[in-house]
Amino acid sequence: MDQIQHKYVETRGLKLHIAEIGTGDSVVVFLHGFPEIWYSWRYQMIAVANAGFRAIAPDYRGYGLSDIPPEPEKASYSDLIQDLLSIFDSLAISKAFIVGKDFGARPAYQFALEHPERVIGVATLGVPFVPPGFSSAFASPGCLPEGFYILRWQEPGRAEADFGRLEVKNVIRNIYILFSKSEVPIAEEDKEIMDLVDQSHPLPPWFTEEDLSAYASLYEKSGFRTALQVPYRALHEDYAVTNPKVQVPAMLIMGGKDYVLKFPGMEEYITSGKVKEFVPNLEITFLPEGTHFVQEQSPDQVNQLLMNFFRNHI
Repeated sequence: MDQIQHKYVETRGLKLHIAEIGTGDSVVVFLHGFPEIWYSWRYQMIAVANAGFRAIAPDYRGYGLSDIPPEPEKASYSDLIQDLLSIFDSLAISKAFIVGKDFGARPAYQFALEHPERVIGVATLGVPFVPPGFSSAFASPGCLPEGFYILRWQEPGRAEADFGRLEVKNVIRNIYILFSKSEVPIAEEDKEIMDLVDQSHPLPPWFTEEDLSAYASLYEKSGFRTALQVPYRALHEDYAVTNPKVQVPAMLIMGGKDYVLKFPGMEEYITSGKVKEFVPNLEITFLPEGTHFVQEQSPDQVNQLLMNFFRNHI
C-alpha cells in the first residue's frame, strides 16, 4: 500500500482526503460504502494503476481522513454529488469511470445523471441502480421487521447508544462479520444490532486483523455521526430528476451470497431485467460465492471484471 499517495482537496469549506495511484490518461474514481473508507479499494487501485489507469479514491465528508462537516446531522447525498464535482474539477479530471460500492452506487449513478458529460461509465458492487423516488423502496417500514438494521440506524440516537457500548474496533469487526453473511441483519425487539454477533466469532478469512486496525484507526478519528446520517438517515432524500434513465455504459457485480439480495423484491428487480429499464446499457455479473464485500473477498475476480469493462469502453 506504500505506493498509494495521499492528498487533500478543499471543497465547500472542508478538506477531503484523496488516495491516488497511477498516472494514466484514463481515470477511475472509486466511491466506498459503509463501514468502508478509501482503504476498501486497496486491491482495485493497485490493479488499475498497474494497467495504466489513474486511480482515485476519496473519503466522503465525515469519513476516514476527510473533515467532518460542522453539522453532520445535515449531511446529504447531494453534498456527496457536489463534493465529487469539486474533486473532478480540482484534480483536472475531465471525464472518468466511476465505481461505487454499497451506498456509493447512489452518488455514482446520480453523478452520471446530473453530469453525463463527465462520466465514461459506471460500475457498482452490491447495489444496483434504483431510480430517484424509489431509493428506499427495498428498505422501507412494512417491508422488513422493526429490527431491520437500516430502520434501527435511522432512529436518532439508537445506533449511537448501541455502538457506544463497544470499542470502535469491535463495532467495525461486528459489522464486517454481519454484513459478510447471506442473511439480512435483523435484531429481536429486545436486542440491538451489535448483539447479533458472538464475540468469539472469527473475522471473515479474507479480512485480516491488520485490515481491521486500518479501518478502526480512521473511525476512531471520524466517529460515526456523519456515517449514520449518510447513508441511513438521508435515505429518503429525493432529487429533481425528470428522466431517471442512465445512458452511459454500466456494470453491476453482485455476490451470490450478498445479503442485499434478500431485501424484498431486490433479486427479482435485478434478475428479471427490470433494472435495465433504467440502465439500458447494463452488464450484470454474479459471483456465486461472493458476499457484500466482494471486492475485498475476491479481488482478482473483481479486478478482471472491472478491467474488461474499462477496456471495452475507453
